Amino acid sequence: MTRKPLIGVPACTRMMGEHPFHVVGDKYVRAVSDGAGGMPLLIPALGTALDMDEVAGRLDGLLVTGSPSNVEPHRYGGSPSEPGTLHDPERDDTTLPLIRAALEMGVPLLGICRGFQELNVALGGTLHQRVHEVPGYANHREDKAAPLAVQYGPSHRVRLTPGGVLEGLAGGAAAVTVNSLHGQGVDRLADGLIVEAMAEDGLVEAVRVAGAPAFALAVQWHPEWRFWENPLSAAILRAFGSAAADRARRRLS
Repeated sequence: MTRKPLIGVPACTRMMGEHPFHVVGDKYVRAVSDGAGGMPLLIPALGTALDMDEVAGRLDGLLVTGSPSNVEPHRYGGSPSEPGTLHDPERDDTTLPLIRAALEMGVPLLGICRGFQELNVALGGTLHQRVHEVPGYANHREDKAAPLAVQYGPSHRVRLTPGGVLEGLAGGAAAVTVNSLHGQGVDRLADGLIVEAMAEDGLVEAVRVAGAPAFALAVQWHPEWRFWENPLSAAILRAFGSAAADRARRRLS
């Protein structure tokens, strides 16, 4: 008996008019269903109302998405945010413990953009809140006035770690060009994370979890965007989906 792997996708919270909603971008849902070959399960941002061990234990994979919001700085001992910074405390209350539970249970994990940052924070790392204001770093933000195809288009190169997971998925390439739509970035890398890719300005752009029993990778860019047009993006999602499918088969046996 076979079934599609059940892949959890944590939601963000948004106000629509006067009502709060739990939302996940369509591109992430499609990346799971069409790119990873999984059955997407949207996880509401209910924080401590959820038993994270129970949630993680029911999943075959966990994809932690990007979002316009920033991780609250008190989660990693950072200074208060600039006025007007968008936060989503309900999402933080959900994703940070869920990431830890998933890793402890060997659930395959893929983090994208905010999800990359959340992985670092969940394991004890810290973030730059405004990378473009840190001396030596480039501006990694998108032009929000540009069309989406431009915002998500190729932006800068990253060097892939020799012998790493990404280098293998990229067919042995030493570097690739990625999109870039983020204001936050890794400051101190969490213990237990290994660099998989680095921008030319020295900013960490991808990591894997050291010693993880299953696929556990996170990238600062957006491989979910039109992944079928980008061989590396498609390969990342296939590898994640394959790991989730392996877990699903073991759980059925």
